[in-house]
Amino acid sequence: MSDQRPTRTIGGILRQPFASGFLLTLGGLAAVALGIAIVNLSTVLVYIAFALFIALGLNPLVELLQRRGLKRAWSIAIVCAGVSVVLTTILLLVIPTVVDQVAQFIRSIPERIAAFERSDAYLWLADQFGDQVGTFLDEAQTFLTNPANLAAIGGGVLQVGASVATGLSGIVIVIVLSLYFLASLPSMKVGLVRLAPARSRERVLDIAQRIAASIGAYLGGMVVLALVNAVFVFLLHLALGLPFPQLMAVLAFCITLIPLVGSVVFWVVATALALATSPLTALIFAAVYLVYMQLEAYLLTPRVMSHAIAVPGALVVIGALVGGTLLGLLGALVAIPVTASILLIVKQVVIPRQDAKIAT
Repeated sequence: MSDQRPTRTIGGILRQPFASGFLLTLGGLAAVALGIAIVNLSTVLVYIAFALFIALGLNPLVELLQRRGLKRAWSIAIVCAGVSVVLTTILLLVIPTVVDQVAQFIRSIPERIAAFERSDAYLWLADQFGDQVGTFLDEAQTFLTNPANLAAIGGGVLQVGASVATGLSGIVIVIVLSLYFLASLPSMKVGLVRLAPARSRERVLDIAQRIAASIGAYLGGMVVLALVNAVFVFLLHLALGLPFPQLMAVLAFCITLIPLVGSVVFWVVATALALATSPLTALIFAAVYLVYMQLEAYLLTPRVMSHAIAVPGALVVIGALVGGTLLGLLGALVAIPVTASILLIVKQVVIPRQDAKIAT
């Protein structure tokens, strides 16, 4: 019987070539249309993913208040109010200083280039590459001190304004979606569990709760580590007398949110900027921050991430590369919790099934 089914199928296709070709073409067109729809909805899907991960990150705080006897609605209101107060305070304290330091940095570009031209590093580069170094510095100074060039990088003033408006609207959408997801997470878990067979619902609920808890712990831990990194960078810049400590602290917080490579990227960028002040100071900064990265990797991260799912280093690299390629910065941010969730499902579902097959 099994040998006759392929023959019958091929025979049916040969007897009805038009209908078979039409169905195959229709299936191909449906697949293409689905791919186009996903591409067109990529921005919406990014908003949804970002909002869902924010909700999962705040959910542990909400559940903590619930265990203290508060209702979920009041817990959500208190957590959101607390987060809003903290963010507003940080923005009011940081943004004016950062804007002032950015403007000061742009105004100081000619002076910093002139100081670099008097340094030993410039003399060594001039000996190696000749007049090309001076020509490159002159062109860089002309480019950076012209606001029109900076606007052209973003596609013009109108494009920059449109990008800002799009970004603000996206932030509003993400905030609203995060509130909805945070309020409906219990019902979402129940709905997910009901999709599973009745005999497996208890196990599915346990896996869903563990995934949600681990993602929340991971996202909260990343914010804590980035905040500690920013505070350390601020104090280190003050101690070494490096310029723009507030600006570099904000930059450190944003960059080190990227898993795995964020600290290394900031180390390279900050060291390169410190070279404009003093090669010796830059060397000290590079050495001290390198020591901090080791302490963060072996002491801080295990303590902060103790409730998150442990992911092998190779899977972290692969997940970050795949996520960054597919969704850019957001993909790199969510790659590790998604990888951890897949790893948990494999450990809890796939491996036990394979063990059961071996046992029988």
